[in-house]
Parts: sequence; C-alpha cells; structure tokens
Amino acid sequence: MEILLSKRLIKAHGTNNPTRIAAESNLMVLYEDLGENIWGYYTCIRRIPVIHVNSRLEGFAAIFALSHELAHHFLHQGINTPFLRRNTLFSVDRIEREANRFALHLMIGDTKPEIEETKGSFLKRCGIPEEFHIFY
Repeated sequence: MEILLSKRLIKAHGTNNPTRIAAESNLMVLYEDLGENIWGYYTCIRRIPVIHVNSRLEGFAAIFALSHELAHHFLHQGINTPFLRRNTLFSVDRIEREANRFALHLMIGDTKPEIEETKGSFLKRCGIPEEFHIFY
C-alpha cells in the first residue's frame, strides 16, 4: 500500500520532492531544533496536520525525515506518531515500517534499476545509504 501511494503522489504532483508535495498538500512543515536524537514527528491537533523536522538534519537525513512524516500524514491520518529517533529507525512497529518504506520509495521516485543491477548498487546510485536498504 505504501509503495503504491508513493507512486500515486509522485504522479499527482509531478515530483518526488517531499517539500513540494507537503506544500501542495497544504501541510505545515516546521523545522525546529529537536536535539541530537529526534529526526521528526507528525501531529494532527484539531484536524490541523503538522510535520516537525529537526533543523539539525542535512542531506539524506532531512529528506528521509520529511518523507517519513509525510507517510504518516497520508497513511496514518489522525494518529500522532512517536518521535522518529535515530535509534528507532529500525523499529518493529508496523506504522514505522510502513513510513520507512514509503519514504524510501518516494526518495527513489521513478528511477528504475538497470538490467542486471543489484539491489545494493541500485539503491546506492539513488543516494540511499546502505543501512536503509532493508526498507526497499
């Protein structure tokens, strides 16, 4: 479900850019200093969805955190999710696994593996660090 949703969003918005998808979906994204361990979280209070992303994050981590929290908005509406912490990225919780898979597929976008390209090579080419390959 999460993989199909990421593909539908990419098609609908003409991009896999999570910042643009959030803006076009009228989602508020707040960049805040959330300390060293928290990457982000999603809240929906009085039907107002807000994505919180740690302003200390850069590059892959910042994009992954925003994409992950977008997943919670689209897949788990109305649920206030626990903080996405660096040490809980590999949670066994179902909604966290779904959000991680969604984020990874959104980040990969429409890129396809080359003929005979290994999964690892494909994901590295897409800029996905090896520790995140389990979500593909």
